[in-house]
Amino acid sequence: MTSASSLARSTTVEKPEPRLNDADTIATEIVEKLTYSIGKTVKAARIHDWLEATTLVVRDRIIDNWFESTIKTYERQDKRVCYLSMEFLIGRLLRDAISNLGLTETVREALARYDVDLNLVELLEPDAALGNGGLGRLAACFMESMATTGVPGFGYGIRYVHGFFRQEVVDGAQVELPETWLKHGNPWEFERRESSYEIGFGGKVSAIEENGKLRSVWRPGERVLAVAYDTPVVGWRGQHVNTLRLWSAQSLDPILLDAFNAGDHIGALLESNKAEAITRVLYPADSHQAGQELRLRQEYFFSSASLQDIIRRHLAQHDDLTNLADKVAIQLNDTHPAVSVAELMRLLVDVHGMEWDAAWKVTRDTFSYTNHTLLPEALETWPIHLFERLLPRQMQIIYQINAEVLREATAGKQLDDGTISAISLIDENNGRRVRMGQLAFVGSHAVNGVSALHTELMKETVFHDLHKVFPTRIENKTNGVTPRRWLFQANPGLTQLIEEAIGPGFKDDITQLAKLDPHAEDAGFREKFVAIKRQNKQRLAHLVEERLAIHLDPNAIFDIQVKRIHEYKRQLLNILETVALYEQIRSLPHLDWTPRVKVFAGKAAPSYVQAKEIIHLAGDVARVINSDPTVRGLLKVVFIPNYNVSLAEIIMPAADVSEQISTAGLEASGTGNMKFALNGALTIGTLDGANVEMLEHLGEENIFIFGLKADEVARKRAEGHRGQGVIDQQPMLRSAIDSISAGVFSQDDPNRYANLMNSIRDRDWWMIAADFRAYWDTQRQLDVLWKDRAKWDAIAVRNTARMSWFSSDRSIDEYAHDIWHAGPKGR
Repeated sequence: MTSASSLARSTTVEKPEPRLNDADTIATEIVEKLTYSIGKTVKAARIHDWLEATTLVVRDRIIDNWFESTIKTYERQDKRVCYLSMEFLIGRLLRDAISNLGLTETVREALARYDVDLNLVELLEPDAALGNGGLGRLAACFMESMATTGVPGFGYGIRYVHGFFRQEVVDGAQVELPETWLKHGNPWEFERRESSYEIGFGGKVSAIEENGKLRSVWRPGERVLAVAYDTPVVGWRGQHVNTLRLWSAQSLDPILLDAFNAGDHIGALLESNKAEAITRVLYPADSHQAGQELRLRQEYFFSSASLQDIIRRHLAQHDDLTNLADKVAIQLNDTHPAVSVAELMRLLVDVHGMEWDAAWKVTRDTFSYTNHTLLPEALETWPIHLFERLLPRQMQIIYQINAEVLREATAGKQLDDGTISAISLIDENNGRRVRMGQLAFVGSHAVNGVSALHTELMKETVFHDLHKVFPTRIENKTNGVTPRRWLFQANPGLTQLIEEAIGPGFKDDITQLAKLDPHAEDAGFREKFVAIKRQNKQRLAHLVEERLAIHLDPNAIFDIQVKRIHEYKRQLLNILETVALYEQIRSLPHLDWTPRVKVFAGKAAPSYVQAKEIIHLAGDVARVINSDPTVRGLLKVVFIPNYNVSLAEIIMPAADVSEQISTAGLEASGTGNMKFALNGALTIGTLDGANVEMLEHLGEENIFIFGLKADEVARKRAEGHRGQGVIDQQPMLRSAIDSISAGVFSQDDPNRYANLMNSIRDRDWWMIAADFRAYWDTQRQLDVLWKDRAKWDAIAVRNTARMSWFSSDRSIDEYAHDIWHAGPKGR
């Protein structure tokens, strides 16, 4: 098939006749696809055949717009935004595409003519397992919003065969299994054989003289092939379509015939297996050297392939690379693609002959970098010996960049050794490592945080010294979520109700959602709002009963914490409050307790022992509480395995309470907090990440903030805070910790959680003991509020009405105008 870029370069393009979008036409086309593309009759077709046929019909309509969008971009020579990310957690695409094309009811009607239910068809589509958490979901939202707002965007990532693992919980413990989203192919993607690039590793670097100048030549000892697979990303109303390009690794020679013919049938495939391992699994465990090496290979592989592709595209339109930054903006989504800074310098200097100073200016003007973490351990570093062995020329370049940065930093200034050490790209204090966060920072013209608090803390913590040297480089771009997926698709009942109340204009301009605010005082509207929430809760309850055989009462508060399992996100604080509540209900059964359902979901990294213990504890607590007749009807606990986008689309609309309780100063932004509030959940949370801006937009009476602030956390840590002193003063907390420590919830292994509880007693680094009482009191405040349903429901409506600022469309407009200078808002 002709690629969109090739088509754009054609001198004459015959535009196809617009496709009809009535139910008759679509029904006919679905049967044609079923017959001639899949080879099935209507009678013989199974549900998966209907899924593929429907996808192909919808895809055809997207392709028409895809070509048109690409042609316009080339003809106008628009600046393109290239978004480099290790993760694109895109989820299921069919519902998203049909909705954005405005064809949902038409396709539903077309399939119904053959007694096929669109809902069942959509449910069969596998989730693309290309991410873990918020970073990957943000990248997916940004790609959709770029298409919606008309920013010519190109997403670059990795086509993981298995992606992030499929999670099962066996005897309470997380078990990781391979995710098989590509098992039956992917009808959305197109292989681009012409867009293949060699990627090198290892080898040696030589200096050769050309025209009186020395030039470095890297001769890799190992080469693999990066092959492109393109997926169209359609924006709202289908008016603009961008491209997500994912790279698959292949061996240059699939089999060593000499070895095979000599009888070494396994060894003959060694090189092929080694190459393909690069794109086999997202985030291989890096607790050992082999895992670290594979992670670095992945990062360089997709970064180099993407940059080679970007340069090829640029040179197809322009004479040289000196104007690259005028025509291309490259956004580094976290530190994973930070090696791109060194790789672009290599390509410009070594391959295309640009002078170093000119290349460094082009590089810095082209790149910008989004930081997602304040955890020093999450700002990637690589051992020098590993980096030098795998990427010897890039290591030379990093040393040279480091020398220039240090010269620039010290020019005319007296900096102490500590400051110079902090600025350096090389960490000399921990076994000599390359600091990828610093590399991304110095190689970019703009560095942004993802919430106002996070951005200010970046200046004070992880990039404190670099910020002093480059005081204008850091700026803020608060995250957002796409309302198309997280309201229109995830909550169609609420979307319809909003349209009835304020008209359809909010679908094209989400800021019009503010018109809903006065309806919070309308009892009739609130009644309809609550009825839709109840339907969503019943849907989640049905899912839980089907999967876990646990019955949930929709009349109870659905109190939900779903996100990646990490100590700083403090699922453990939630579990401790749950245990304390359980013990209080048993001890004081005569009190008027408010019924609650506690829902947890999320995955722990395979090598993150403490996070896996937290999952196990949640399961053990759920098992004991759910089987205790004394609390039935008052408290239920569930951990739903294998959290993914599709599950989130069911969970978010069902929540009454959204748990956003991270240790203050550690959550960069959060996007789950935005999705929950958009769907009318009340947030209980710390003053952390985007909760700060949510407080400003929602008003303090409509969000429930508790606990230590970021500066208070830092002060307590500096003072040597330990949990035991707090625990001794709080009987409920002490009892909960003692019960868990004594094996009340793990009688098969009484010492299972001893270390986890001791970490709170001895260190309390995550301020779980320190924040417990404030958390408990705020939860009881919510219990009281639940009994005043008119007030609760009004707050829920105001949450939905006041969340429009947290749209990813607003985020993209700000990036386009302030950083990329691309698209309608950036010109």
